[in-house]
Amino acid sequence: MQLSYCTNVHPAEDLDGVIRQLREYAGPIRRRTGLEVLGVGLWLPAVLASRLAGSDADLALLREVLSEQGLQIHTLNAFPYGGFHNDVVKTDVYLPTWAQRERLQYTLDCANVLAALLPDGVPGSISTLPLAWRDPWTDDDDEAATVAFAALSAALRTLKECTGKTVRIAVEPEPGCVLDTVSDVTVWLAAGIPRGIDPDFIGLCIDTCHLAVSFANPAAAVRGVGAAGLRIVKVQASAALHVAGPSGPAARHALEAFAEPRYLHQVRELESDGTVLTADDLPQALGELPGRGPWRVHFHMPLHLVPAQPLETTADVLEAAVAEVSTLPYARDVHLDIETYTWSVLPGRHTDLVEGIAGEIAWAESHLLAPAPS
Repeated sequence: MQLSYCTNVHPAEDLDGVIRQLREYAGPIRRRTGLEVLGVGLWLPAVLASRLAGSDADLALLREVLSEQGLQIHTLNAFPYGGFHNDVVKTDVYLPTWAQRERLQYTLDCANVLAALLPDGVPGSISTLPLAWRDPWTDDDDEAATVAFAALSAALRTLKECTGKTVRIAVEPEPGCVLDTVSDVTVWLAAGIPRGIDPDFIGLCIDTCHLAVSFANPAAAVRGVGAAGLRIVKVQASAALHVAGPSGPAARHALEAFAEPRYLHQVRELESDGTVLTADDLPQALGELPGRGPWRVHFHMPLHLVPAQPLETTADVLEAAVAEVSTLPYARDVHLDIETYTWSVLPGRHTDLVEGIAGEIAWAESHLLAPAPS
C-alpha cells in the first residue's frame, strides 16, 4: 500500500501557501524520516483546484516544487471545499453537498489536477464526503447526487481515455452524515450501479477513525465492500479517542479538554446490548449521554500518541482494518493516507509538527506496512 500524509493539517488556501507548506513541512518531514520519496495526500481548496486545472504554468510550478522536495502525489483530499482552518468549521465542512453542482465541478477539477501530477503507471484517488450532513436531505437531493456520480463516472472514463491516467473517487462515510457507515456507502453505491455509477471509478474511502467511532467490526466492514462488488480505493489512517468509563470524574475532566470550537467531534456510546447511542458533538455528549458504556469520539489522534489514562485511542482498529485491506488482490493500489488534521486543536503541549508527523509515518511503517512475523 502506498503511504502518504494528508496536507489538510496545514492552513493553506492558495498556491503560494501550498508551495510554502511543501517546503516548510513536507520536505523537512521527508528528510526527518529518511525516506527517498515521501507521499503527500494533497488538499486543494476549490478555488485553487479550479486555478490549477486551468493553468499548465501553475501545474508545472507545483511539479517542480514536488520534485525539488522529493515528494510524490497519488491521492487528493477533496472533502473540505474550503475554509478548513476557519475559527469555526463544524457542519460547514459538508457544504456544498453532492446535490449541488459546485461539488461535482470541484471534484472534476481535482481529478484533472491529479491526472497531471500522477507518476506514470500509478492510479490516483480522491476522497470525498458521504453526500451531505444528514439533515436536511431529501429524495430530490438523493436523485441529484446519483446523477452527479453517474456524470462523474463518465468523466473519469473519458479522462483515462485521454490521458492514460486512472483516477478513482473514494466516498468517505462519517458519523452523522447521510452515509454514516461503511455499510451505508456500500448499499448506496451498489444501488447506483444500474444508474451509471461505475464501480471501476467510484469506491470507498475507509477513514479508520470514523470506522472506530461507529463500533463496526473492521474486518467485516472491509469484507462487506467486496461482497457488494465494490472496491476500497483509499484508507485514511486515523485513530479516534476511546474511553472505557466515560462517567467517572477523571474521564469527564479529560474529555472536556477535547471539546473545542473548530471541528465537529461526534460521539458514540456502546450499550451492553449492542445498541449505539449518538451525540453530534462532544459538548452534547457530555451533557446528554448516560455514560454506561464506552465512548468513541471523532477526534483524530496522532497515530503514535499514547494518551494518559483513562483515555485511549483506537489504533487497534486501524491496524485491524489495514491488515484486512492488505489481503485484497488489489491492495497495492490502495492508498494509505495519514489524516491527523487536529494537531492545532490537540489539548496540551506537543512536539513540533515536523517531528510529530514524522513520528506518525514511522509508526505507520512499523505497525501497518512491516511484514508480519513468520
